[in-house]
Amino acid sequence: MTHGELTKASDLLESAATDTGNDDARERLGDLAGQLERLSTADSGADHGRLARIQSALNELKRGDGADVAETIDEADDTINEFRSDLEGV
Repeated sequence: MTHGELTKASDLLESAATDTGNDDARERLGDLAGQLERLSTADSGADHGRLARIQSALNELKRGDGADVAETIDEADDTINEFRSDLEGV
């Protein structure tokens, strides 16, 4: 299992943060990107629960403040799902 998917998802969210026209979405997307970046370099810490909370926040953003970058958010979400498919646990 590589952490490359989390790095890719982080990069996508940084791109979405740059592209959104909403200041609140920009801040939240940047925060979520930072969380994923930290998880991508950590020896442990990326678990299903934590990633599910991040994905839940992404879904909220996509339906609200971040609707203008929904496609990029979806791509990041799909990338997180790829990572989770190889993650032990639930």
